[in-house]
Amino acid sequence: MAQTRNKQTRNKRATIHGRTGTTMRRTLRREAPTTIGLLTDEQDFAAMRHYRTFTFDDHSVYLQQVEGLLKALAAQGMHTTVALFDPEEYAEFCAESDITADSPAGRSRFTAEIAAAGATVAYTGQPLATLIPLLVSRAVRRATWEYATMLLAGLGECADCGEDVGRAAFDRASHLLLRTLETAGPGTHHLVCSTPTDDEQLLAALHTERDMSGPARLDSAEGAEFVTVLAVGIALERRGGVVLRTSAPGSPDRVHGWRLTRGSLAPLTAGEVFSAYCTDADTGEPVSPESGVEYCAGFDIGADEPEPHH
Repeated sequence: MAQTRNKQTRNKRATIHGRTGTTMRRTLRREAPTTIGLLTDEQDFAAMRHYRTFTFDDHSVYLQQVEGLLKALAAQGMHTTVALFDPEEYAEFCAESDITADSPAGRSRFTAEIAAAGATVAYTGQPLATLIPLLVSRAVRRATWEYATMLLAGLGECADCGEDVGRAAFDRASHLLLRTLETAGPGTHHLVCSTPTDDEQLLAALHTERDMSGPARLDSAEGAEFVTVLAVGIALERRGGVVLRTSAPGSPDRVHGWRLTRGSLAPLTAGEVFSAYCTDADTGEPVSPESGVEYCAGFDIGADEPEPHH
């Protein structure tokens, strides 16, 4: 009888331990973040169909299944982020890492890599129609920032003074942005910087808010991207430009503009701002001005002049 009771006790403990272990693993699973690599357009989706282990054959159905998975994970209380899955970068990653590309494990490894270093969007219940444009926008912003950073890093030292040209241009761009925000005053500000390079037109946008009593509040990542793109124009001495749109309660939006020249922001006239804002960038055709918007000359931001050798 004693042996029977001991055996029953051991079996009961084993059952309890097993249930406890399962419960703990479920708890840990809810606390482990999940990342999904998303193929946002049909061209990228078609490229992945060349892999035998990628079993989807319809992009619309694929997106529906992804959205269903996101909702299911959210219902379990799990934090999920979505990353942009690029087939060309995936193939390069597998070749460099000696990983079999035609495998779920390979796709999972790549997704983990881009989640750590690439653009992601947290899923908070928003539909994919809202999430996808935001994800693509962040990916473009990151690619622009990486390209601009590479340009600055490759400029080397000034032949006259030995100072790092890219660093000096970045410091100058930071100064110009700070002075612009300080001079703009209170309100909701949206700035766009455009800088031409030999290969493409670089664009960076920055959204800030400032009340009557404090400095402007801005996202650090957006700020770094904006300053880097502006720094490229300063370092390469390109004729870039900055546009500022300010919104405040009870008054029309105001649009100001500046031309980047010789390391400074020179104010545009009201007519130049109107022309730049009301012209289609692709066709050159005029577009109708917005209602409730005032097109104003750029104001003097009071920035110190750069040193001559930069």
